[in-house]
Amino acid sequence: MTSVRSLKTPEELAAAGLIEPQKLGGIRAVADRYAIALTPTVVSLIDSTDPADPIARQFVPDPSELLATPEERADPIGDQAHSPVKGIVHRYPDRVLLKAVHICPVYCRFCFRREMVGPQGDGTLSSEELAAALAYIREHSEIWEVILTGGDPLVLSPRRLAAIMRGLAEIPHVKIVRFHTRVPVVEPDLVDEAMIAALKESRKVVYIALHANHPREMTDAARAACGRLVDAGFPMVSQTVLLRGVNDDPAVLGDLMKAFVETRIKPYYLHHPDFAPGTSHFRLDIAEGQKIVSALRGNISGLCQPTYVLDIPGGHGKAVIGESAVRGDGGCYSVSDFRGGEHAYPPR
Repeated sequence: MTSVRSLKTPEELAAAGLIEPQKLGGIRAVADRYAIALTPTVVSLIDSTDPADPIARQFVPDPSELLATPEERADPIGDQAHSPVKGIVHRYPDRVLLKAVHICPVYCRFCFRREMVGPQGDGTLSSEELAAALAYIREHSEIWEVILTGGDPLVLSPRRLAAIMRGLAEIPHVKIVRFHTRVPVVEPDLVDEAMIAALKESRKVVYIALHANHPREMTDAARAACGRLVDAGFPMVSQTVLLRGVNDDPAVLGDLMKAFVETRIKPYYLHHPDFAPGTSHFRLDIAEGQKIVSALRGNISGLCQPTYVLDIPGGHGKAVIGESAVRGDGGCYSVSDFRGGEHAYPPR
């Protein structure tokens, strides 16, 4: 299945065969609250004959998104509590998020910022707001890294990207600029020479964090787009959300991590899903996640191991939640191997 342009309305999804006609009313209700967009690349990856298709599950809206649970919240990881000026989140001492844009090429149905992104969201920073955000960074010498997120920063035009990078170039204590993006996967043709030139404007060290959740997303075109970025001198890392019905299987998750490494992307974070409104159908409990992550250990290369993390609700930062292989105290420990065997340490 192919599409010549992005699908953004329930009617367009129905015409493309991606939602059943009887669900159209429910999907309209979802669209009234949360943004919808599927690029032609994403549409081409969906098997519309499979009701459990893992790509469709990530991007095609479902009426279950209107079912909120008591623990869910509009700002599940506490961005707003750590936002001293618009567009800045300063949760950790040496780094800030710079949310220059709140538009994405696609809208993930599990997004933890789903109340803030899209046409009905917080919008793109104005020139004055961007200047205020850069002034905040300039005034705080402890900021070593600036992480552009949002929204997807790589939807910005090369001209606007270059302007942001030139602004950061004037701040000497900023050494690292990181971009979090889905663009190389969902709209790979955007990764062109103009974008690459814009990313080089700051002459800072630039990292690209790619978000992908299923091995089918790592198409030849996506790998080529990532290759252009790596060849241009930008190291790449990955981020993935552990999602029920998408990648909650050690074999699927392992294939994704291998695809990253084959593309010269170092697996970085595997996120436990957040308490975003209407996302309970995606969430596993932590014990399930720990079993999946433990199954990767020893079965695939160490290069392919992500760090399993939870963003603590309320803005308290990330915690590593992978199951410990070591138990005990007093200098005597039991260590489990990847096959489940237990071994004394020190050996007896």
